Amino acid sequence: MAESAQLTGPGDPERSGSPAGRRRATILDVAAAAGVSRQTVTRAVNDMPGISAETRQRVLEAATALAYRPSRFGRGLVTGGDPQLGLVVSDLRNPYSPELAAAVVRRAADEGWSVSLVDIGLAGSADRLLRSLQAQVDVVVGYLGEWALGWERRSGATPLILLDAGEGSEHPGVNLDPAAAIEDLAAHLVAVGTRRPVVLDASAPHETSGRGLAMMAALERRGLAPELVHASASTPEHASAVAAQVIRRAARPDAILAFNDLMALGVLSACRHAGLHVPDDIRVAGVDGLTIGTLVAPTLTTLAVDFDEVARHTLELAVALGDGDTDAGLQRVVSHRLVLRESA
Repeated sequence: MAESAQLTGPGDPERSGSPAGRRRATILDVAAAAGVSRQTVTRAVNDMPGISAETRQRVLEAATALAYRPSRFGRGLVTGGDPQLGLVVSDLRNPYSPELAAAVVRRAADEGWSVSLVDIGLAGSADRLLRSLQAQVDVVVGYLGEWALGWERRSGATPLILLDAGEGSEHPGVNLDPAAAIEDLAAHLVAVGTRRPVVLDASAPHETSGRGLAMMAALERRGLAPELVHASASTPEHASAVAAQVIRRAARPDAILAFNDLMALGVLSACRHAGLHVPDDIRVAGVDGLTIGTLVAPTLTTLAVDFDEVARHTLELAVALGDGDTDAGLQRVVSHRLVLRESA
């Protein structure tokens, strides 16, 4: 992280004497004097969107008082005059990532931001990509996992917004909350006569996800005794293999709740190969609300995320952080909703 700028008075040796002997004011000097971030100074002096008129005026007054002039090189790095958002995803092969990215890009365009996309799941060197990204953008947002640890030490002043990192995260973020939708799904399954549900989690045994635990608890509160099974990865292939074993049992389940929509698609495949009819023989549900769930037969019941709402909160946080506002509700929550389709 860069050292904090130290402002000096008129009598300071660095400010007095001949022009050649005076230290030229830097962008960090202006940021410290105006009480904003380096990125906000860049927006103000280049007349870029994304900050308030009051903040812009405060920055320009500080720049004038310090006789600050942006370097020619620095001005040349401003890309098209737009503030820059770096979006980090973990696997573009998962339809969740492009659907999220599309929503963020749409919202960013409305707000006057440009977006750079990085996939750290498929990258050979995630650290190198993240270092390069943070050097080019004003704010980084996304699913960073372990790479969020020590972010300030590695990335300097570039703000970070985490997606679905949990309430205990030290960074600003947008968390996804399926709790109410899980309760709605459990109530629906009981109402239609479900008696032997299975929860298919994406986890190792004894490391059940919070989502899996919530599904189990919601069913148990309604007098059922659900079984918990695990797939080692949240892919259709792994889910299909586990589901194929479960549905061959003599006491076959009459409902399978999958960790996400991709796994639910794998369950549908296993049921089809076993000659089972969905939902007559067994009901299937997933989580995420991916568009692909409307294109299969039967169409997939899901707990859907509103990607546009996630994008809206993301850009609001990005603008606030770029404006130096660290007090304006930096933890946001987006709830899932139950979307009943043919599979359940």
